[in-house]
Amino acid sequence: MKINRQPGQQARIEMLPIIDIVFLLLVFFIYAMLSMAVQRGLHLDLPESAMAQGSAGQHVIAVSVSRGVTGLEVYLDKDVLSLDLLATYLESQVRSETAKKTQVALFAEEAISYQELFMVLDRIRLSGVESISLQAGAGQ
Repeated sequence: MKINRQPGQQARIEMLPIIDIVFLLLVFFIYAMLSMAVQRGLHLDLPESAMAQGSAGQHVIAVSVSRGVTGLEVYLDKDVLSLDLLATYLESQVRSETAKKTQVALFAEEAISYQELFMVLDRIRLSGVESISLQAGAGQ
């Protein structure tokens, strides 16, 4: 004797709520990481670039160059430093850390000429730093 049985509904796992939760967690962690970013440089009027992006390095030294009342002003993190002592100070930093892990983030105002910028770049290069990144503001 044959019995007609209706097949029961099979259990389903809905994926949309899981995708929503994963997306919200991703957004939360992205905002958390952005709020933890440490900005050690000075506030400068940077030139704009559409391709500007943050640098991810192990040991980043922020060097800021601006036009001051007395001429060219160089800041290491937030401390004023003369251009002549820049290479000496960076050499001591490179010796204390490994040279391959040291990165210099160079922030230069828009008003700085190429000649002045290359003078600073030469001093940084003389110190033995192999990784130098020029920083720019985000384009509009």
